[in-house]
Amino acid sequence: MTDATPQSLSNSLTLTVPHDLGGLRLDVALQRLLPEHSRSRLQAWIKDGLVTVDGKASTSKTKVWGGERVVVEVQAKPEQHAFKAQDIPLNIVYEDDHILVINKPAGMVVHPAAGNWEGTLLNALLFHAPQLHDVPRAGIVHRLDKDTSGLLVVAKTLNAQTHLVRQLQARTVKREYRAIVWGQLWRNGTVDQPIGRDSRSRTKMAINRMGKPAITRYEILERFSVQTYLRCNLETGRTHQIRVHMQYLKAPLVGDPVYGYRGIVPIRSMTQTLRDAVSNFNRQALHAIKLGLIHPDTNEFVEWQIELADDMKVLLEAMRHEDVKEDEEEFEFSTEPYLSDEDYEYDDEDDDFDDLDEDDDLDLDQEEE
Repeated sequence: MTDATPQSLSNSLTLTVPHDLGGLRLDVALQRLLPEHSRSRLQAWIKDGLVTVDGKASTSKTKVWGGERVVVEVQAKPEQHAFKAQDIPLNIVYEDDHILVINKPAGMVVHPAAGNWEGTLLNALLFHAPQLHDVPRAGIVHRLDKDTSGLLVVAKTLNAQTHLVRQLQARTVKREYRAIVWGQLWRNGTVDQPIGRDSRSRTKMAINRMGKPAITRYEILERFSVQTYLRCNLETGRTHQIRVHMQYLKAPLVGDPVYGYRGIVPIRSMTQTLRDAVSNFNRQALHAIKLGLIHPDTNEFVEWQIELADDMKVLLEAMRHEDVKEDEEEFEFSTEPYLSDEDYEYDDEDDDFDDLDEDDDLDLDQEEE
């Protein structure tokens, strides 16, 4: 076909452009010579100065005529870091030969996916317990959203993983959350509404009659001037379940950029102290505080409970200093989301686990991706 003869020089690749590619743009010619790399990836390397033509930096639009010596500094695909062990600190609540219980901080992604190939809980687990390389998904059986904090159990053996997954499928794992929502809820209740992909935006979940059953029980712990502090218990674990169900109640989580409403923050009803506390709270106010399950080795019920996350404690203290005004006019909820659909940043994490998530189960019948 072509007479290109790549030579491997550590992480560099040296090529001679064949004459039958003469007249093409540099990026197009490279795509013909290196079909294993996408054109967009090659363009990025050219832009970053990682490609030279006869010793000189070029642009993607540079024409080649044949005979040029092209050196490409090949960069590893980010996916190659997905299952690499990384020395990332873990807050371990409990560990034995069979399971590991983690207090996940807000901001940590559980499983690698597009945009988050490194620095995930999975990477940290592989460093902490190298034997997890031999367990599917490094023992992860359920997830928490990136900006949800709290308890998460990991299986350290294949037998333990199977045992935990069966419990999740049978809905016998007990999961309790703390949530701070906008508005004043007046009674305890249950949301029993199916959840599926939002028909208008695949980056989001929504109440969907064709979705999977989803049940969230909630209990009022404290009611403030413009917010409510809740205990939430999951009977099912669907992607973004609590966040979607709270939105359904028109009481979205404080700080939720996806399932909140644009016009609901009642600035005039808050002191400056509370305004500052809310503006400095940069995630959804959701924390997995309690976890209970049957131990896969002893078959005994075990349970763990941790403290509320520090940032939620600070937010609650600010709320407790507000006066609840019984005669204050209620503020109206808008159905406008904070962001338009095109503003949402899609996280393929949900697709990697389809049924796994804030708290969902690993489908053993699903092939490993």
